[in-house]
Amino acid sequence: MHISSHTKPLALIAAKAHEVLISRLQSAGYDIQYALPSDETKWKQSVSEATGIVIASGIRIDEDFLSSAPALRWIARLGSGMELIDTAAAEKRNIKVVSSPEGNANAVGEQALGMLLSLMHKINSSCQEVIAGKWIREANRGIELSGKTVGIIGFGHTGQAFAGVLKGFDVTILAHDKYVFGFGNKRIREASLEQVLRYSDVVSVHLPLTSETRHYADDTFFEQMVQKPYFINTSRGEVVDTESLVRAFEKGWIKGAALDVLENEQLDSYSVEENNRLDYLLSLPEVLITPHIAGYTHEAFYKMSLTIAQKLEL
Repeated sequence: MHISSHTKPLALIAAKAHEVLISRLQSAGYDIQYALPSDETKWKQSVSEATGIVIASGIRIDEDFLSSAPALRWIARLGSGMELIDTAAAEKRNIKVVSSPEGNANAVGEQALGMLLSLMHKINSSCQEVIAGKWIREANRGIELSGKTVGIIGFGHTGQAFAGVLKGFDVTILAHDKYVFGFGNKRIREASLEQVLRYSDVVSVHLPLTSETRHYADDTFFEQMVQKPYFINTSRGEVVDTESLVRAFEKGWIKGAALDVLENEQLDSYSVEENNRLDYLLSLPEVLITPHIAGYTHEAFYKMSLTIAQKLEL
């Protein structure tokens, strides 16, 4: 039988966390241990002794994991996606689960706006032309955001943050959320999904990944886009069916796409088909892809850890 070497409760840190969270845990009387699943021996021992665990994306907390962590009392998810945590199983064991979507929502909103303006004003694509020695003005006339209709699908923390950073623009905002109502005001109109897709010049997705939202943006979704909008996804890659996105360009259903996430973000694991789809998208000047960095600012790094500390009442 393994006897714990810890006289204090143990907080297992399995993600990059800001010092503000670490120091608050220590002040609250926790021993701190850093471990990742890749360090199998240390991981198993740490999990078996941990009172709490701090994770980001990439670590699955399911029934098997919980069975190996008998002392666990809380799970802290830095960020927003809860798809890797079996929250029902944790609840049954009286394990508190907290996340920090408030911490990086503004960062995501700013990136969505930045990517959109880059696409509409051809900032990145024309810069690439200048790098290649081409000075082309006429073909690089931009489109102004002011006066347009922006559709936001999912009106939680990041959807609201995107609406917030749009305040400086004269835009009509149509927002749709299947589970949230009563948020409409002078600036924001509650709308059905059909209305968002029919009337929007820009459609931005802010959804969690669930069985209901996987491949939410499919052929039927893109085909309903009457205005040929710019499409933005800063939520989860699997919310979008990449094949359908490729078809949306081939069929002229959309003008451009800004993606901070991909269906498969392990580029070195790509099949021939996945590589072909990504190469096609990257070949289009009206596509911007960034490596899942929208919620990854220095400020968000601090705010997410602070939010976790506050929710754990440290």
